[in-house]
Amino acid sequence: MDQADLIALVYAGHPKAREVLVDHCRKVADFAKSIALRASETADIDISFVEEAALLHDIGMIKTKAPKIYCSGTEPYICHGVLGAELLRSVGLDRHALVCERHIGIGLSVHDILSQHLPLPLREMRPQNIEEEIIAYADLFFSKTKPQKKTPEEVRRSLSKYGEEKIIIFERWHSQFTSY
Repeated sequence: MDQADLIALVYAGHPKAREVLVDHCRKVADFAKSIALRASETADIDISFVEEAALLHDIGMIKTKAPKIYCSGTEPYICHGVLGAELLRSVGLDRHALVCERHIGIGLSVHDILSQHLPLPLREMRPQNIEEEIIAYADLFFSKTKPQKKTPEEVRRSLSKYGEEKIIIFERWHSQFTSY
């Protein structure tokens, strides 16, 4: 699959699914880029990559079965990260593919995958660098079904069902990314 095939695949789906995907990814990309710009004053950050990867981070949703966001694929929604990674690797966007895999929530560990019985490959899928952390953090603030940005308290509440460790990571990121 080349980049033209990838674009055709994205635009072949339900028009509302495309609208949800583009709207969500644009919001995440704008927020992530604003964080990256501030952070780049004290850290070495690839701002262009942050924006590009954030625009592509949820591309795998088009292959999932998620009626609330008009996706009529066959895979469980939790698989959208690995599905997006496969799509991006197929067109040579390996670094962007890692963002797809690693952005789910705060990231998924092998323990998370096993303990939650998730239909995912058994490997660590947590952000590994500041660009990936910024995108995962920004993604936490935007739902695909609600137009308004979540508050930090709403993010904490949504993460709380996955354990205190997730809240601790969020708090670290929140402190880091709001201090710039």
